Amino acid sequence: MRAHTRRRVLLTLVFASAVIWMETTDRDVAVAQQRKAVTITRIYTGSDGLAHAEDIDLKLDSRGASEMLKATGAEFSVRPPTPGANEKNTAASASTDPGWHRGPARQFVITLSGSSEVEVSGGVHVLAGPGHINLIEDTTGKGHITRNFGPEDRIALTIPLADGVVIEGTTRPRTR
Repeated sequence: MRAHTRRRVLLTLVFASAVIWMETTDRDVAVAQQRKAVTITRIYTGSDGLAHAEDIDLKLDSRGASEMLKATGAEFSVRPPTPGANEKNTAASASTDPGWHRGPARQFVITLSGSSEVEVSGGVHVLAGPGHINLIEDTTGKGHITRNFGPEDRIALTIPLADGVVIEGTTRPRTR
């Protein structure tokens, strides 16, 4: 009888451990599936020679990380507000503003504080607040307009990408 009871207790413990392990594994998978996407807004030159925008949800691995991307440097900058510009007055421009301009290189521009927008063809305005990542790739064509909104300066981190870097993910065009 004792051996039978021990066997029953052992089987119950093994079964309970398996159920708990499966429950935990299912929850870990659910959490991984619910992770917030890392979204980058790509500003690029279309075949029409104009700048366009699309959002890219980065391809992430099981750890929730992208592939390591090679860069050629990093620059922090403080960018003053464009006089008169705000989210309701997106036509404002500074007297020193170059207006439509191209990106100097393929680069990430990450807003650390403050806010801004990038205007591309078709009147599409891409707002960028703290944490927003733009991938500037319109190095040819008409380019884009950048406006920095106040009242505080915008602090940005610019990271030029090495040649051949591919950004993988799911894309969605920006139409507004």
